Amino acid sequence: MLAAMPDSDSQIAAKLAERERQELVRLVVVGSVDDGKSTLIGRLLYEGNGLYEDQISAVKRASKQSGLELDFSLFTDGLRAEREQGITIDVAYRYFSTAKRKYIVADTPGHQQYTRNMATGASTADVAVILIDARLGVLQQSRRHAFIASLLGIPRLAVAVNKMDLVDNSREVFERTVEAFGAFAGALGFAEVSFFPVSARAGDNVVARSERMGWYSGPSLMEFLEQVPVGRDAAARPLRFPVQLVLRPNLEYRGFAGQLSSGKVRVGDAVIALPSGQRSTVRAIDAFEGELAEAAAPQSVTLRLADEIDLSRGEMLVHEGPQPVVASELEAHLVWMGDRPLDLSRELVLKHTTRRVKARVAELHGRVELETLEETRAESLEKNDIGRVRISCQRPLFVDPYKQDRATGAFILVDALTNETVAAGMILRAIDGDRTERTEAPTGAERRARFGHGGAVIQLADEGSAARLEWALFERGFAVARVRSAEAAASVAAAGLLALHVGEVGTLAGTVVKPPANATAEDLLSELERAGVLELP
Repeated sequence: MLAAMPDSDSQIAAKLAERERQELVRLVVVGSVDDGKSTLIGRLLYEGNGLYEDQISAVKRASKQSGLELDFSLFTDGLRAEREQGITIDVAYRYFSTAKRKYIVADTPGHQQYTRNMATGASTADVAVILIDARLGVLQQSRRHAFIASLLGIPRLAVAVNKMDLVDNSREVFERTVEAFGAFAGALGFAEVSFFPVSARAGDNVVARSERMGWYSGPSLMEFLEQVPVGRDAAARPLRFPVQLVLRPNLEYRGFAGQLSSGKVRVGDAVIALPSGQRSTVRAIDAFEGELAEAAAPQSVTLRLADEIDLSRGEMLVHEGPQPVVASELEAHLVWMGDRPLDLSRELVLKHTTRRVKARVAELHGRVELETLEETRAESLEKNDIGRVRISCQRPLFVDPYKQDRATGAFILVDALTNETVAAGMILRAIDGDRTERTEAPTGAERRARFGHGGAVIQLADEGSAARLEWALFERGFAVARVRSAEAAASVAAAGLLALHVGEVGTLAGTVVKPPANATAEDLLSELERAGVLELP
Protein backbone atom coordinates (compact mmCIF):
# COMPACT_ATOMS: atom_id res chain seq x y z
CA MET A 1 0.00 0.00 0.00
CA LEU A 2 2.76 2.41 0.88
CA ALA A 3 4.60 1.73 -2.37
CA ALA A 4 1.45 2.51 -4.37
CA MET A 5 0.96 5.92 -2.86
CA PRO A 6 3.42 7.83 -5.12
CA ASP A 7 1.76 6.34 -8.21
CA SER A 8 -1.64 7.31 -6.85
CA ASP A 9 -0.46 10.85 -6.11
CA SER A 10 1.08 11.18 -9.57
CA GLN A 11 -2.13 9.96 -11.19
CA ILE A 12 -4.13 12.52 -9.26
CA ALA A 13 -1.67 15.27 -10.19
CA ALA A 14 -1.78 14.21 -13.85
CA LYS A 15 -5.59 14.21 -13.78
CA LEU A 16 -5.68 17.68 -12.26
CA ALA A 17 -3.16 18.96 -14.80
CA GLU A 18 -5.21 17.48 -17.64
CA ARG A 19 -8.37 19.12 -16.31
CA GLU A 20 -6.54 22.45 -16.06
CA ARG A 21 -5.64 22.24 -19.76
CA GLN A 22 -9.24 21.62 -20.84
CA GLU A 23 -11.00 24.46 -22.66
CA LEU A 24 -13.79 26.18 -20.76
CA VAL A 25 -17.07 26.72 -22.63
CA ARG A 26 -19.64 29.11 -21.18
CA LEU A 27 -23.05 28.11 -22.51
CA VAL A 28 -26.44 29.79 -22.09
CA VAL A 29 -29.71 28.04 -22.93
CA VAL A 30 -32.68 30.28 -23.79
CA GLY A 31 -36.14 29.94 -25.23
CA SER A 32 -39.84 30.42 -24.60
CA VAL A 33 -41.77 28.89 -21.72
CA ASP A 34 -42.21 25.11 -22.04
CA ASP A 35 -39.77 24.80 -24.94
CA GLY A 36 -37.78 22.31 -22.86
CA LYS A 37 -34.70 24.25 -21.74
CA SER A 38 -34.35 22.57 -18.36
CA THR A 39 -35.03 19.13 -19.87
CA LEU A 40 -32.33 19.65 -22.49
CA ILE A 41 -29.76 20.72 -19.89
CA GLY A 42 -30.77 17.82 -17.64
CA ARG A 43 -30.23 15.44 -20.53
CA LEU A 44 -26.76 16.94 -21.22
CA LEU A 45 -25.83 16.58 -17.54
CA TYR A 46 -27.21 13.03 -17.29
CA GLU A 47 -25.61 11.65 -20.44
CA GLY A 48 -22.46 13.73 -19.97
CA ASN A 49 -21.86 12.18 -16.51
CA GLY A 50 -22.23 15.55 -14.83
CA LEU A 51 -24.41 14.33 -11.94
CA TYR A 52 -23.85 12.54 -8.64
CA GLU A 53 -25.70 9.36 -7.71
CA ASP A 54 -27.60 11.09 -4.89
CA GLN A 55 -28.81 13.78 -7.33
CA ILE A 56 -30.10 11.14 -9.72
CA SER A 57 -31.80 9.23 -6.91
CA ALA A 58 -33.49 12.39 -5.57
CA VAL A 59 -34.80 13.33 -9.03
CA LYS A 60 -36.07 9.78 -9.62
CA ARG A 61 -38.05 9.98 -6.37
CA ALA A 62 -39.47 13.39 -7.31
CA SER A 63 -40.25 12.21 -10.86
CA LYS A 64 -42.43 9.35 -9.59
CA GLN A 65 -44.85 11.91 -8.12
CA SER A 66 -45.52 13.06 -11.70
CA GLY A 67 -45.74 9.54 -13.06
CA LEU A 68 -42.40 9.77 -14.89
CA GLU A 69 -39.40 7.50 -14.67
CA LEU A 70 -36.96 10.42 -14.86
CA ASP A 71 -37.92 14.09 -15.27
CA PHE A 72 -34.71 15.67 -16.58
CA SER A 73 -35.94 19.22 -15.92
CA LEU A 74 -35.72 18.64 -12.15
CA PHE A 75 -31.93 18.55 -12.36
CA THR A 76 -31.98 22.33 -12.95
CA ASP A 77 -35.36 23.58 -11.68
CA GLY A 78 -34.41 23.53 -8.00
CA LEU A 79 -36.70 26.20 -6.55
CA ARG A 80 -40.00 25.06 -5.09
CA ALA A 81 -41.91 27.63 -7.17
CA GLU A 82 -40.18 26.37 -10.31
CA ARG A 83 -41.17 22.77 -9.65
CA GLU A 84 -44.74 23.69 -8.76
CA GLN A 85 -45.28 25.81 -11.89
CA GLY A 86 -43.02 23.85 -14.23
CA ILE A 87 -41.09 26.95 -15.28
CA THR A 88 -37.65 28.46 -14.76
CA ILE A 89 -37.64 31.66 -12.67
CA ASP A 90 -34.02 32.29 -11.73
CA VAL A 91 -30.78 31.61 -13.58
CA ALA A 92 -29.49 28.15 -12.70
CA TYR A 93 -25.81 27.34 -13.31
CA ARG A 94 -24.65 23.78 -13.78
CA TYR A 95 -21.20 22.33 -14.43
CA PHE A 96 -19.99 19.24 -16.24
CA SER A 97 -17.00 18.14 -18.29
CA THR A 98 -16.04 15.78 -21.07
CA ALA A 99 -12.65 14.40 -22.00
CA LYS A 100 -12.05 17.51 -24.10
CA ARG A 101 -13.83 20.45 -22.45
CA LYS A 102 -15.31 21.89 -19.26
CA TYR A 103 -18.78 23.46 -19.42
CA ILE A 104 -20.60 26.09 -17.40
CA VAL A 105 -24.27 25.98 -18.41
CA ALA A 106 -26.75 28.75 -17.58
CA ASP A 107 -30.44 27.79 -17.67
CA THR A 108 -32.27 31.12 -18.06
CA PRO A 109 -35.96 32.01 -17.70
CA GLY A 110 -38.20 32.20 -20.75
CA HIS A 111 -40.79 34.66 -19.37
CA GLN A 112 -40.61 38.23 -20.64
CA GLN A 113 -40.83 39.47 -17.04
CA TYR A 114 -37.48 37.76 -16.32
CA THR A 115 -35.60 39.36 -19.22
CA ARG A 116 -33.03 40.81 -16.80
CA ASN A 117 -32.29 37.30 -15.48
CA MET A 118 -31.78 36.07 -19.03
CA ALA A 119 -29.42 38.98 -19.79
CA THR A 120 -27.41 38.21 -16.65
CA GLY A 121 -26.97 34.56 -17.58
CA ALA A 122 -26.03 35.37 -21.18
CA SER A 123 -23.58 38.19 -20.46
CA THR A 124 -20.47 35.97 -20.31
CA ALA A 125 -21.52 33.18 -22.69
CA ASP A 126 -19.46 31.94 -25.62
CA VAL A 127 -22.39 30.10 -27.21
CA ALA A 128 -26.16 30.48 -26.93
CA VAL A 129 -28.51 27.55 -27.45
CA ILE A 130 -32.02 28.76 -28.27
CA LEU A 131 -34.84 26.24 -28.18
CA ILE A 132 -37.85 26.34 -30.51
CA ASP A 133 -40.85 24.06 -30.01
CA ALA A 134 -41.28 22.15 -33.29
CA ARG A 135 -45.08 22.21 -32.83
CA LEU A 136 -45.31 25.98 -32.36
CA GLY A 137 -42.56 27.24 -34.64
CA VAL A 138 -40.83 30.61 -34.24
CA LEU A 139 -42.46 32.78 -31.56
CA GLN A 140 -41.95 36.44 -30.65
CA GLN A 141 -40.09 35.30 -27.55
CA SER A 142 -37.72 33.27 -29.74
CA ARG A 143 -36.88 36.39 -31.75
CA ARG A 144 -36.58 38.45 -28.55
CA HIS A 145 -34.04 36.06 -27.04
CA ALA A 146 -32.02 35.91 -30.25
CA PHE A 147 -31.91 39.72 -30.34
CA ILE A 148 -30.72 39.93 -26.72
CA ALA A 149 -28.08 37.27 -27.39
CA SER A 150 -26.77 39.31 -30.33
CA LEU A 151 -26.93 42.51 -28.27
CA LEU A 152 -24.79 40.86 -25.60
CA GLY A 153 -22.16 39.94 -28.17
CA ILE A 154 -22.56 36.15 -28.12
CA PRO A 155 -20.83 35.14 -31.35
CA ARG A 156 -22.45 31.76 -32.04
CA LEU A 157 -26.04 30.59 -31.88
CA ALA A 158 -27.17 26.96 -31.87
CA VAL A 159 -30.89 26.61 -32.63
CA ALA A 160 -32.34 23.39 -31.20
CA VAL A 161 -35.72 22.60 -32.78
CA ASN A 162 -37.03 20.58 -29.85
CA LYS A 163 -39.88 18.07 -29.39
CA MET A 164 -39.35 16.59 -32.83
CA ASP A 165 -40.85 13.34 -31.50
CA LEU A 166 -44.20 15.15 -31.16
CA VAL A 167 -44.27 16.00 -34.88
CA ASP A 168 -43.29 12.50 -36.04
CA ASN A 169 -39.67 13.60 -36.56
CA SER A 170 -40.83 15.45 -39.65
CA ARG A 171 -38.11 16.78 -41.94
CA GLU A 172 -40.57 19.28 -43.43
CA VAL A 173 -41.36 20.77 -40.02
CA PHE A 174 -37.66 21.17 -39.25
CA GLU A 175 -36.83 22.77 -42.61
CA ARG A 176 -39.78 25.16 -42.27
CA THR A 177 -38.48 26.29 -38.88
CA VAL A 178 -34.93 26.68 -40.23
CA GLU A 179 -36.19 28.86 -43.08
CA ALA A 180 -38.37 31.04 -40.83
CA PHE A 181 -35.79 31.61 -38.09
CA GLY A 182 -32.70 31.64 -40.30
CA ALA A 183 -33.86 34.72 -42.20
CA PHE A 184 -34.35 36.60 -38.94
CA ALA A 185 -31.15 35.45 -37.20
CA GLY A 186 -29.03 36.15 -40.27
CA ALA A 187 -29.60 39.88 -39.87
CA LEU A 188 -28.45 39.97 -36.23
CA GLY A 189 -24.72 39.67 -36.91
CA PHE A 190 -23.93 36.26 -35.41
CA ALA A 191 -20.67 34.73 -36.60
CA GLU A 192 -22.40 31.34 -36.89
CA VAL A 193 -25.99 30.06 -36.67
CA SER A 194 -26.47 26.26 -36.64
CA PHE A 195 -29.70 24.22 -36.48
CA PHE A 196 -30.34 20.84 -34.81
CA PRO A 197 -33.50 18.67 -34.79
CA VAL A 198 -33.70 17.28 -31.24
CA SER A 199 -35.93 15.65 -28.69
CA ALA A 200 -34.63 16.50 -25.24
CA ARG A 201 -36.96 14.05 -23.51
CA ALA A 202 -36.09 11.10 -25.79
CA GLY A 203 -32.45 12.12 -26.20
CA ASP A 204 -32.47 12.35 -29.99
CA ASN A 205 -29.51 14.34 -31.39
CA VAL A 206 -28.68 15.78 -27.98
CA VAL A 207 -25.55 13.77 -27.14
CA ALA A 208 -25.81 10.94 -29.66
CA ARG A 209 -27.14 11.11 -33.19
CA SER A 210 -30.64 9.75 -33.66
CA GLU A 211 -31.56 6.84 -35.91
CA ARG A 212 -35.15 8.05 -35.87
CA MET A 213 -34.16 11.06 -38.01
CA GLY A 214 -32.11 9.38 -40.70
CA TRP A 215 -32.67 12.34 -43.01
CA TYR A 216 -30.48 14.52 -40.75
CA SER A 217 -26.78 14.09 -41.51
CA GLY A 218 -25.33 16.81 -39.26
CA PRO A 219 -23.72 16.52 -35.81
CA SER A 220 -25.55 16.17 -32.52
CA LEU A 221 -25.77 19.23 -30.29
CA MET A 222 -23.04 17.86 -28.01
CA GLU A 223 -20.75 17.16 -30.96
CA PHE A 224 -21.21 20.78 -32.05
CA LEU A 225 -20.36 22.06 -28.56
CA GLU A 226 -17.22 19.92 -28.48
CA GLN A 227 -15.92 21.54 -31.68
CA VAL A 228 -17.18 25.15 -31.60
CA PRO A 229 -14.33 27.71 -31.32
CA VAL A 230 -14.31 29.49 -27.94
CA GLY A 231 -11.98 31.31 -25.61
CA ARG A 232 -9.48 32.38 -28.26
CA ASP A 233 -10.56 35.95 -28.86
CA ALA A 234 -9.62 37.64 -25.58
CA ALA A 235 -5.89 36.89 -25.75
CA ALA A 236 -5.74 37.92 -29.42
CA ARG A 237 -7.12 41.42 -28.80
CA PRO A 238 -5.02 44.48 -27.82
CA LEU A 239 -3.76 44.60 -24.24
CA ARG A 240 -6.17 45.90 -21.58
CA PHE A 241 -4.94 45.59 -17.98
CA PRO A 242 -7.20 47.44 -15.49
CA VAL A 243 -5.35 47.95 -12.21
CA GLN A 244 -7.24 46.48 -9.27
CA LEU A 245 -4.72 46.92 -6.47
CA VAL A 246 -1.27 48.44 -5.89
CA LEU A 247 0.89 46.02 -3.86
CA ARG A 248 3.65 47.51 -1.70
CA PRO A 249 4.60 44.92 0.97
CA ASN A 250 8.05 46.51 1.42
CA LEU A 251 10.27 49.26 0.05
CA GLU A 252 11.78 46.89 -2.52
CA TYR A 253 8.53 45.79 -4.14
CA ARG A 254 5.85 47.75 -6.00
CA GLY A 255 3.44 45.83 -8.21
CA PHE A 256 0.12 46.45 -9.94
CA ALA A 257 -2.33 43.59 -9.48
CA GLY A 258 -5.33 42.84 -11.66
CA GLN A 259 -6.85 40.60 -14.30
CA LEU A 260 -5.93 40.83 -17.96
CA SER A 261 -9.28 41.59 -19.55
CA SER A 262 -7.79 41.12 -23.04
CA GLY A 263 -4.45 40.72 -24.79
CA LYS A 264 -1.06 39.34 -23.79
CA VAL A 265 1.86 40.88 -21.92
CA ARG A 266 5.49 39.77 -21.81
CA VAL A 267 8.49 40.74 -19.74
CA GLY A 268 10.21 43.61 -21.56
CA ASP A 269 7.02 44.92 -23.21
CA ALA A 270 6.62 48.68 -23.48
CA VAL A 271 3.36 49.83 -21.83
CA ILE A 272 1.44 53.07 -21.45
CA ALA A 273 -0.47 54.11 -18.33
CA LEU A 274 -3.92 55.63 -18.82
CA PRO A 275 -5.01 58.36 -18.38
CA SER A 276 -1.60 59.93 -17.66
CA GLY A 277 0.13 58.65 -20.78
CA GLN A 278 3.30 57.78 -18.81
CA ARG A 279 5.46 55.07 -20.39
CA SER A 280 7.48 52.24 -18.94
CA THR A 281 8.44 48.60 -19.58
CA VAL A 282 7.35 45.42 -17.82
CA ARG A 283 10.19 44.29 -15.55
CA ALA A 284 8.48 41.20 -14.10
CA ILE A 285 5.18 39.31 -14.12
CA ASP A 286 4.23 37.64 -10.83
CA ALA A 287 1.52 35.01 -10.37
CA PHE A 288 0.52 32.56 -7.67
CA GLU A 289 2.86 29.92 -9.11
CA GLY A 290 5.82 32.34 -9.31
CA GLU A 291 7.35 34.60 -11.96
CA LEU A 292 6.14 34.23 -15.53
CA ALA A 293 7.72 35.17 -18.85
CA GLU A 294 4.31 36.12 -20.28
CA ALA A 295 0.63 36.16 -19.37
CA ALA A 296 -2.60 36.26 -21.38
CA ALA A 297 -6.25 37.05 -20.73
CA PRO A 298 -7.99 36.09 -18.52
CA GLN A 299 -5.07 35.46 -16.13
CA SER A 300 -4.80 37.42 -12.87
CA VAL A 301 -1.24 38.63 -12.33
CA THR A 302 0.88 41.36 -10.77
CA LEU A 303 2.99 43.51 -13.08
CA ARG A 304 6.20 45.18 -11.90
CA LEU A 305 7.42 48.06 -14.04
CA ALA A 306 10.91 49.37 -14.68
CA ASP A 307 9.92 52.92 -13.68
CA GLU A 308 8.20 54.38 -10.63
CA ILE A 309 5.08 55.77 -12.29
CA ASP A 310 1.91 56.98 -10.59
CA LEU A 311 -0.80 54.38 -11.17
CA SER A 312 -3.77 53.47 -8.98
CA ARG A 313 -6.94 51.39 -8.91
CA GLY A 314 -9.23 52.01 -11.87
CA GLU A 315 -6.44 53.10 -14.20
CA MET A 316 -5.17 50.95 -17.04
CA LEU A 317 -2.00 49.66 -18.73
CA VAL A 318 -2.04 49.21 -22.52
CA HIS A 319 0.39 48.61 -25.36
CA GLU A 320 1.54 51.19 -27.90
CA GLY A 321 -0.86 49.89 -30.61
CA PRO A 322 -4.66 50.24 -30.69
CA GLN A 323 -5.73 51.93 -27.48
CA PRO A 324 -9.08 52.38 -25.76
CA VAL A 325 -10.92 55.66 -26.13
CA VAL A 326 -10.68 57.95 -23.11
CA ALA A 327 -14.18 59.40 -22.72
CA SER A 328 -16.70 60.68 -20.20
CA GLU A 329 -19.71 60.77 -22.58
CA LEU A 330 -20.98 57.42 -23.88
CA GLU A 331 -23.74 56.11 -26.08
CA ALA A 332 -24.87 52.69 -24.91
CA HIS A 333 -27.63 50.12 -24.80
CA LEU A 334 -29.10 49.58 -21.32
CA VAL A 335 -30.96 46.57 -19.97
CA TRP A 336 -32.92 48.15 -17.12
CA MET A 337 -33.05 45.91 -14.04
CA GLY A 338 -34.26 48.25 -11.31
CA ASP A 339 -37.72 48.02 -9.74
CA ARG A 340 -38.05 51.80 -10.05
CA PRO A 341 -38.25 53.23 -13.58
CA LEU A 342 -35.35 55.18 -15.07
CA ASP A 343 -35.23 58.76 -13.75
CA LEU A 344 -32.85 61.06 -15.60
CA SER A 345 -32.29 63.12 -12.43
CA ARG A 346 -31.30 60.08 -10.39
CA GLU A 347 -27.70 59.94 -9.12
CA LEU A 348 -25.92 56.75 -10.18
CA VAL A 349 -22.52 55.11 -9.91
CA LEU A 350 -21.07 53.52 -13.02
CA LYS A 351 -18.76 50.52 -12.55
CA HIS A 352 -16.51 49.79 -15.53
CA THR A 353 -13.69 47.23 -15.18
CA THR A 354 -12.12 48.28 -11.83
CA ARG A 355 -13.19 51.94 -12.10
CA ARG A 356 -16.16 53.49 -10.27
CA VAL A 357 -17.36 56.96 -11.24
CA LYS A 358 -20.44 59.06 -10.55
CA ALA A 359 -22.67 59.18 -13.60
CA ARG A 360 -26.16 59.98 -14.83
CA VAL A 361 -28.28 59.02 -17.79
CA ALA A 362 -28.27 62.34 -19.62
CA GLU A 363 -30.62 61.37 -22.45
CA LEU A 364 -32.92 58.50 -23.41
CA HIS A 365 -32.82 58.15 -27.19
CA GLY A 366 -35.44 55.41 -27.36
CA ARG A 367 -36.69 52.05 -26.16
CA VAL A 368 -36.36 48.82 -28.14
CA GLU A 369 -39.78 47.26 -28.65
CA LEU A 370 -38.99 43.59 -28.16
CA GLU A 371 -42.01 42.46 -30.15
CA THR A 372 -40.89 44.26 -33.32
CA LEU A 373 -37.20 44.92 -32.42
CA GLU A 374 -37.71 48.53 -33.51
CA GLU A 375 -36.62 51.57 -31.48
CA THR A 376 -39.41 53.91 -30.41
CA ARG A 377 -39.47 57.14 -28.44
CA ALA A 378 -39.94 56.73 -24.69
CA GLU A 379 -39.98 58.88 -21.56
CA SER A 380 -38.49 56.22 -19.28
CA LEU A 381 -37.42 52.60 -19.00
CA GLU A 382 -39.28 50.05 -16.87
CA LYS A 383 -37.83 46.85 -15.42
CA ASN A 384 -36.66 44.48 -18.22
CA ASP A 385 -36.81 47.24 -20.86
CA ILE A 386 -33.90 47.76 -23.25
CA GLY A 387 -33.07 51.28 -24.37
CA ARG A 388 -30.41 53.37 -26.09
CA VAL A 389 -29.07 56.19 -23.90
CA ARG A 390 -26.40 58.84 -23.53
CA ILE A 391 -24.45 58.60 -20.26
CA SER A 392 -22.41 61.40 -18.72
CA CYS A 393 -19.62 60.50 -16.26
CA GLN A 394 -17.82 62.79 -13.83
CA ARG A 395 -14.45 61.22 -14.68
CA PRO A 396 -13.26 59.66 -17.94
CA LEU A 397 -13.34 55.94 -18.65
CA PHE A 398 -11.08 53.86 -20.90
CA VAL A 399 -13.51 52.11 -23.21
CA ASP A 400 -13.87 50.06 -26.38
CA PRO A 401 -17.14 49.41 -28.21
CA TYR A 402 -18.82 46.32 -26.76
CA LYS A 403 -18.69 44.51 -30.11
CA GLN A 404 -14.90 44.77 -30.08
CA ASP A 405 -14.21 43.97 -26.42
CA ARG A 406 -16.86 42.69 -24.04
CA ALA A 407 -14.70 43.41 -20.98
CA THR A 408 -13.97 47.10 -21.66
CA GLY A 409 -17.26 47.63 -23.50
CA ALA A 410 -19.55 46.63 -20.63
CA PHE A 411 -20.58 48.36 -17.40
CA ILE A 412 -23.23 48.32 -14.69
CA LEU A 413 -25.15 51.18 -13.11
CA VAL A 414 -25.68 51.22 -9.34
CA ASP A 415 -28.07 53.44 -7.39
CA ALA A 416 -25.91 55.79 -5.32
CA LEU A 417 -28.33 55.74 -2.35
CA THR A 418 -29.54 52.12 -2.16
CA ASN A 419 -26.50 50.40 -3.74
CA GLU A 420 -28.95 48.48 -5.95
CA THR A 421 -27.74 47.40 -9.39
CA VAL A 422 -30.26 49.05 -11.69
CA ALA A 423 -28.90 48.45 -15.20
CA ALA A 424 -26.35 46.62 -17.32
CA GLY A 425 -24.87 48.51 -20.25
CA MET A 426 -23.15 47.76 -23.56
CA ILE A 427 -21.14 50.65 -25.03
CA LEU A 428 -21.91 51.54 -28.63
CA ARG A 429 -19.47 54.43 -28.98
CA ALA A 430 -17.65 57.16 -27.06
CA ILE A 431 -19.15 60.58 -27.78
CA ASP A 432 -16.31 62.80 -26.56
CA GLY A 433 -13.45 60.34 -26.95
CA ASP A 434 -9.82 61.38 -26.94
CA ARG A 435 -6.87 59.12 -27.71
CA THR A 436 -4.35 60.36 -25.17
CA GLU A 437 -3.10 63.29 -27.25
CA ARG A 438 -2.11 61.29 -30.32
CA THR A 439 -1.67 63.55 -33.35
CA GLU A 440 -0.61 61.08 -36.06
CA ALA A 441 -3.13 59.32 -38.29
CA PRO A 442 -4.23 55.81 -37.21
CA THR A 443 -2.13 53.08 -38.76
CA GLY A 444 -3.56 50.37 -41.01
CA ALA A 445 -3.17 47.83 -38.18
CA GLU A 446 -5.03 50.10 -35.77
CA ARG A 447 -7.86 50.61 -38.24
CA ARG A 448 -8.12 46.87 -38.81
CA ALA A 449 -8.18 46.21 -35.06
CA ARG A 450 -10.94 48.80 -34.64
CA PHE A 451 -13.16 47.75 -37.57
CA GLY A 452 -12.31 44.05 -37.76
CA HIS A 453 -11.37 44.30 -41.44
CA GLY A 454 -9.08 46.13 -43.85
CA GLY A 455 -9.96 48.59 -46.59
CA ALA A 456 -11.16 47.50 -50.02
CA VAL A 457 -13.29 48.57 -52.98
CA ILE A 458 -16.18 46.19 -53.73
CA GLN A 459 -16.98 46.59 -57.40
CA LEU A 460 -20.60 45.78 -58.31
CA ALA A 461 -22.63 45.72 -61.50
CA ASP A 462 -25.87 47.37 -60.38
CA GLU A 463 -27.37 49.62 -57.68
CA GLY A 464 -29.71 46.92 -56.39
CA SER A 465 -26.83 44.64 -55.47
CA ALA A 466 -24.99 47.57 -53.88
CA ALA A 467 -27.96 48.48 -51.66
CA ARG A 468 -28.58 44.89 -50.61
CA LEU A 469 -24.94 44.18 -49.76
CA GLU A 470 -24.47 47.53 -48.02
CA TRP A 471 -27.24 46.68 -45.56
CA ALA A 472 -25.96 43.13 -45.12
CA LEU A 473 -22.47 44.40 -44.23
CA PHE A 474 -23.80 47.24 -42.08
CA GLU A 475 -25.95 44.85 -40.03
CA ARG A 476 -22.83 42.77 -39.35
CA GLY A 477 -21.00 45.79 -37.95
CA PHE A 478 -18.70 46.54 -40.91
CA ALA A 479 -17.56 50.10 -41.69
CA VAL A 480 -19.05 50.33 -45.19
CA ALA A 481 -20.13 53.18 -47.47
CA ARG A 482 -21.57 53.34 -50.99
CA VAL A 483 -19.75 55.91 -53.13
CA ARG A 484 -20.43 57.34 -56.60
CA SER A 485 -16.98 57.97 -58.04
CA ALA A 486 -13.93 55.76 -58.46
CA GLU A 487 -11.75 58.44 -56.81
CA ALA A 488 -13.97 58.53 -53.72
CA ALA A 489 -13.98 54.73 -53.56
CA ALA A 490 -10.18 54.67 -53.55
CA SER A 491 -10.04 57.30 -50.77
CA VAL A 492 -12.56 55.40 -48.63
CA ALA A 493 -10.63 52.13 -49.06
CA ALA A 494 -7.35 53.87 -48.19
CA ALA A 495 -8.94 54.96 -44.90
CA GLY A 496 -9.49 51.31 -43.95
CA LEU A 497 -13.20 51.21 -44.86
CA LEU A 498 -15.19 49.11 -47.32
CA ALA A 499 -16.34 51.10 -50.35
CA LEU A 500 -19.23 49.85 -52.51
CA HIS A 501 -18.96 51.19 -56.07
CA VAL A 502 -21.07 50.45 -59.15
CA GLY A 503 -18.80 50.34 -62.19
CA GLU A 504 -15.11 50.07 -62.94
CA VAL A 505 -12.48 51.68 -60.68
CA GLY A 506 -9.46 50.97 -62.86
CA THR A 507 -6.09 51.10 -61.13
CA LEU A 508 -6.98 53.86 -58.64
CA ALA A 509 -7.72 51.57 -55.70
CA GLY A 510 -5.51 49.08 -53.90
CA THR A 511 -7.58 45.99 -53.07
CA VAL A 512 -10.54 45.51 -55.42
CA VAL A 513 -13.05 42.70 -54.80
CA LYS A 514 -15.41 41.70 -57.62
CA PRO A 515 -18.13 39.41 -56.24
CA PRO A 516 -20.12 37.29 -58.70
CA ALA A 517 -23.48 38.48 -59.98
CA ASN A 518 -26.34 38.10 -57.49
CA ALA A 519 -23.83 37.44 -54.70
CA THR A 520 -25.20 36.87 -51.21
CA ALA A 521 -23.68 38.39 -48.10
CA GLU A 522 -21.99 35.06 -47.37
CA ASP A 523 -20.52 34.99 -50.90
CA LEU A 524 -19.16 38.49 -50.41
CA LEU A 525 -17.64 37.66 -47.01
CA SER A 526 -15.87 34.68 -48.57
CA GLU A 527 -14.51 36.90 -51.34
CA LEU A 528 -13.27 39.43 -48.78
CA GLU A 529 -11.56 36.68 -46.81
CA ARG A 530 -9.86 35.33 -49.94
CA ALA A 531 -8.63 38.87 -50.66
CA GLY A 532 -7.13 39.11 -47.15
CA VAL A 533 -9.46 41.95 -46.12
CA LEU A 534 -10.86 40.06 -43.11
CA GLU A 535 -10.60 36.75 -41.29
CA LEU A 536 -13.80 34.82 -40.78
CA PRO A 537 -14.16 32.94 -37.47
